[in-house]
Amino acid sequence: MLIEERRQYIVGLAQKHGRVLVEELAESLGISRITIRKDLDYLQSRGVLQRTHGGALQAGNGALADPSLQEKEGRHSGEKLRIAVAAADLVQEGQCVLLDSGTTTTAVARALKRFSHLTIITNAVNIAGELSGSDLEVLLTGGSLRKNSFSLVGPLAEDMLHDMHADILFLGVDGFDIEAGLTTPNVMESSVNRAMVKASSIVVAVCDSTKFNRRSLSKIVEASAIHHVITDTGLSLEIANALRVMGIKLTLV
Repeated sequence: MLIEERRQYIVGLAQKHGRVLVEELAESLGISRITIRKDLDYLQSRGVLQRTHGGALQAGNGALADPSLQEKEGRHSGEKLRIAVAAADLVQEGQCVLLDSGTTTTAVARALKRFSHLTIITNAVNIAGELSGSDLEVLLTGGSLRKNSFSLVGPLAEDMLHDMHADILFLGVDGFDIEAGLTTPNVMESSVNRAMVKASSIVVAVCDSTKFNRRSLSKIVEASAIHHVITDTGLSLEIANALRVMGIKLTLV
């Protein structure tokens, strides 16, 4: 088990039972109590757990917060619509477009229906369904289904992406921090997202302004790997300036 997978497992237990104990974790995972304590200290530093004597408690909303697609659908819908329209304006007929999973990228998929000749590659089952009635060619990666996000993850998805090339990627994220980079609460999702970034000539982050200065558990890429950010006008001037200094094109809608 990888370190991030182990930490995600620990937080999953805390979410299920409300707490975790060092002794029980060490025994069930077959590792030392010292390692478990280091994991719990790390998770506390990320705001995921609250350390207590002999274990840790669930901290509520933190770096591993992973709301379902349905829960996120109604949040910031106006901003997502404007972001989607701006994203579609970057696309030209005949291109290959990569879309990761999420509500903002689903909005982008809807905006792309006005095109006639595009190839869409996605790991999102709901996006493939959204585009099924259009004239666009849709390629769906293989992989294991994450029911929370309707996304396909794992080695099958990554292997397929390693053999693909896309003109542009629209990447939705749970956290965008200038120092920590782009993050997501799921380790397997982050691996697929990294493969998408490597497969694309242009990487565009599409996310509303509430995603900035937030850190989720698993890092996707550094902020410097992004070419363009499309977000709403709620973005702070400080972050906007920092993005521009990094050479990242910024579109505010």
